Amino acid sequence: MIPWWLTAVSWFFVGLALLCAALILYDVYGRGYRQRVRVMEVVWPITALYLGPLGLLLYYRLGRPRSERWQKEHGSAPEKSLPAAAATGGTPGGAASAIGHVIGVPLVVFSGLSIAGEPLWMMILLIAVIATVLLFFFEYLFSTVPARGLTASKGIGVALLIALVTVLAFDVGMGGWMLVMHFLLFMPPLTDVTFLFLMQIGLILGFLTGYPAVLWLVRRGVKATV
Repeated sequence: MIPWWLTAVSWFFVGLALLCAALILYDVYGRGYRQRVRVMEVVWPITALYLGPLGLLLYYRLGRPRSERWQKEHGSAPEKSLPAAAATGGTPGGAASAIGHVIGVPLVVFSGLSIAGEPLWMMILLIAVIATVLLFFFEYLFSTVPARGLTASKGIGVALLIALVTVLAFDVGMGGWMLVMHFLLFMPPLTDVTFLFLMQIGLILGFLTGYPAVLWLVRRGVKATV
């Protein structure tokens, strides 16, 4: 049985995260703070869906200044520090993993797919594959490869490296949390709000464990900042 307090906390945080994502969408499309890298208009609201108020703060501090309207009003966007660049650089990986959850978890549950008789292993693998593919295309089409002016062949290798390193580091936190839930705690039904809340926790942990990897990629000049 799911504790009542966990259900209450889940409703509160999920509702708060939805509000934060809605505020970002309104700011981008309603107020016209369109991102220069258009795909970030998808990344930022998804980030708020699991980071909640912190995602909203990151958007206003690091994302909004990258919009054309903000720069017309205030001048050039301030230079990002290395930690700030890594925080922004981690958001596409987090968004890719969140989408991987939305697609992968129901697919495994309703299809009965498993590895060695355990659906969780298939779930973790499928989420990682989806996230890696999405992040690869993000880096190749919208971020690092065009920003660095890489050739098509070299760009494939660089984008794949960034995607693999980021997703693997992200999976330390997210996948680890899924293992803890499955073997030590409990896994609520997909239709229960507590499932969404616990997945948010997993994505937050993934963002934290992925941060050092993104920081390393940015510091080495492998990954461009967005």
